[in-house]
Amino acid sequence: MSQALSYYLDHFGLRERPFALAPDPEFIYWSAEHRGAYAMLDYGLSTRAPITLLTGEIGAGKTTLLHHFISSLEDDVTIGLISNARPGVNDILRRVCAALSLEVGQGADIADLFSVIQTFLLDQHRQGKRVLLVIDEAQNLNRDALEDLRMLTNINAGREEVLQLLLVGQPELRAMVRRADLVQFAQRVAASYHLPRLDPVATAGYIAARLKTAGGKPGIFSRQAADLIHEATGGVPRLVNQLCDLALTYAYAEGAPMVKRDTVQRVLDDGVFFGAGMADGDGQSG
Repeated sequence: MSQALSYYLDHFGLRERPFALAPDPEFIYWSAEHRGAYAMLDYGLSTRAPITLLTGEIGAGKTTLLHHFISSLEDDVTIGLISNARPGVNDILRRVCAALSLEVGQGADIADLFSVIQTFLLDQHRQGKRVLLVIDEAQNLNRDALEDLRMLTNINAGREEVLQLLLVGQPELRAMVRRADLVQFAQRVAASYHLPRLDPVATAGYIAARLKTAGGKPGIFSRQAADLIHEATGGVPRLVNQLCDLALTYAYAEGAPMVKRDTVQRVLDDGVFFGAGMADGDGQSG
């Protein structure tokens, strides 16, 4: 940790950075929408939904929620995770094998890959385990990849399906699944939830909750500062994190005991917050 950051934490009585950008389940903020999303993930798993969709705006906190959900699962669930689906991916079955730690030959064709996966899934079922395949950034999958995944959900042991899919992605994933040529895929989606941006009240609650988790006082940011942060970020958690971190740095440099609206305004006026132009949906994935 740099000396400057150490002073920054000491100044506000913080144990760690409250607004780091890396997804951290410890810092999840349970807004009503996040609770709804988590409940839908749990519903999809417990009802053995063939396909569950979780979508949300860029930087809305999908990955953090996903990591929290995965960490809560019992040992009877075998998890395969494809954390960053590549645009236009056409080797999804090979990626599935890698995610499930299955060995396949370099020259294996689609039929070979399907057979290896099927054998694994049926073996897991015999052991009393469920298999959950999670794909993050799933909006990058093309039609063929989605069709290959749908075929995997057709594998069953008697009347019981042996694989569940959880696809996490940006809003265009929902639009893609609704295409006429993917109707069979859409019919297998038994649970879905769209995670929206935070509203002004939730943004203030999010800021306070992260400060408290980091060991600080939730009132370090004034309500007026939180309102301006919401206005500048559109309520996108990742952008809120960026702006809050900069505002804390400015307040520390000024020797201020808290972040007020004019502190946030100075950050914006200085042009150091590059997320200002991303609040309408441009920019980073997540």
